[in-house]
Amino acid sequence: MEKKDKEMEALAAEIISGMKDWRAQNPKATFAEIERETMKRMAALQARLMAEIACDSEAREWEAGAGPQCPECGERMKGVGKHKRKLQASGGSEVELEREYARCPACGAGFFPSG
Repeated sequence: MEKKDKEMEALAAEIISGMKDWRAQNPKATFAEIERETMKRMAALQARLMAEIACDSEAREWEAGAGPQCPECGERMKGVGKHKRKLQASGGSEVELEREYARCPACGAGFFPSG
């Protein structure tokens, strides 16, 4: 099993264990309170899984000289190295992606692959 998979399993086990501890400390919690706490804790796992899947995407890099077409002017864009971008997941967690960033030599527009 890959190291990343083991880390994800460890995070999931930590969430489950933490929820059991939380429930023991909050025996009279309502269903809505249990749901909120579960969602809060699951947000970390969701963000991690989203980042891994996005980083494994073929859209994250391109072959030298085969950069994307500029959405502004249509010129072929040039890779300018890897950049990081932080995105907000629906659960409130932050997801950081690292991708090959491109800049258009004609108009200067930048491009960061989304998927």
